[in-house]
Amino acid sequence: MKKFYTILLAVSGMTAFVACSDEVKRNPNDVYMPDMAYSRAYETYSDHSNLKDSGINYTNMPVAGTIARGEEMPFHLAKDKQGDTANYTASKLEKSPIDSLSKNDLVEAERLYLINCGICHGTKLDGNGPLYKGGDGPYPAKPATLVGDKKYEAMPVGQMYYSVTYGKNLMGSYASQLNRKQRWQVIAYIKQKQAEGKAATKEAVATK
Repeated sequence: MKKFYTILLAVSGMTAFVACSDEVKRNPNDVYMPDMAYSRAYETYSDHSNLKDSGINYTNMPVAGTIARGEEMPFHLAKDKQGDTANYTASKLEKSPIDSLSKNDLVEAERLYLINCGICHGTKLDGNGPLYKGGDGPYPAKPATLVGDKKYEAMPVGQMYYSVTYGKNLMGSYASQLNRKQRWQVIAYIKQKQAEGKAATKEAVATK
């Protein structure tokens, strides 16, 4: 037992000596890959052009042709430059990735339409929303009549999507309010309402 206490005392003394010694290394060793050990802090959306002098080409922009995680239904046509209509014309050939709307999708699409589009185009898609209000509203020009106007009933879905994404004429872009899927849902809702309007018109003519 006496031997045990002797060993314990020796170990404790050695530990205390090492802990209090000035020869203990206080600085870390050299880092093999410092750029990976200590990341640079880049402020989002700030100008980093000065980093090019150090051989760092950082622009805050995604690599061309890549899709961010979580993104879906990409639209490859960019906004036309002022005075150009090439991509707007090309958008006629774009097809919707949504073939049809389920019952739940239709409810959601209608909700999105009423929130974002109904104020101008009206709950009945007749262009008579609260902003126009039959000419008595604050907006003097009547918005597009989406149901009942042959021009918009014949407009391809791709061209509608382009207009909603980038804006067209007096209508601004809704890309910040609606994600890609939601935009396609709203357009599918409009097209369904247009089809229902045409069917109702034919039925009315047939019963006369």
